[in-house]
Amino acid sequence: MENKIYAKVFTWLFIGLLITFGSGYLLSLYPNAVYNIMGGSGYIITIVIELAVALFFGLRITKMSKETAIFCYLLYSLVTGVTFSTIFLAFELTSLIMIFGITAVVFGVFAFFGMVTKLPLHKISTFLLMGLIAIILASVINIFIGSSSLNLGICIFGIAIFIGYIAYDMKMLPGLFNQIGEEKGAIYGAFQLYLDFINLFLRLLELFGNSNND
Repeated sequence: MENKIYAKVFTWLFIGLLITFGSGYLLSLYPNAVYNIMGGSGYIITIVIELAVALFFGLRITKMSKETAIFCYLLYSLVTGVTFSTIFLAFELTSLIMIFGITAVVFGVFAFFGMVTKLPLHKISTFLLMGLIAIILASVINIFIGSSSLNLGICIFGIAIFIGYIAYDMKMLPGLFNQIGEEKGAIYGAFQLYLDFINLFLRLLELFGNSNND
């Protein structure tokens, strides 16, 4: 039974990633549309929508219906795809495919580790949260100082944090199923793993990706 639930989680994860990368690529085929959508205040609006959906999803998951949970997840995936269209324009497609493959392998290894390990990974939740907050604060600071060394440090530390989150979120899935039910648990669990995958991908891309300007 548990294996079937995990299969649902990864099915939803695949759907979310397919929507994000698929819509991002298709939109990037029309550069003028990307510039019109993401130019000016468009980028800020999409980020605000992402944050609003993620907060609503997290705060209301115990009370919302399965259909609302699906809508939130698919909407977030699609809006993220819109922002990803700029990535498809900025980086070589072969580089994006390579980084996606690396991310998938790393994700798979640590997701499996989180699923089978007997280690009490719940004890690292505070460290992971503090690390995530540190990344956000350091990123904001670096917007103003523009340090390449600090940016490199943020990327490396971010990779470590999100690898930790992959294992942690996988370990916590059974508890999530018990708390909100298998159907919504599969959707929200996929959303958490989706965020881990996307953030790991972005940091690996920043470190190893080949931009179109190189």
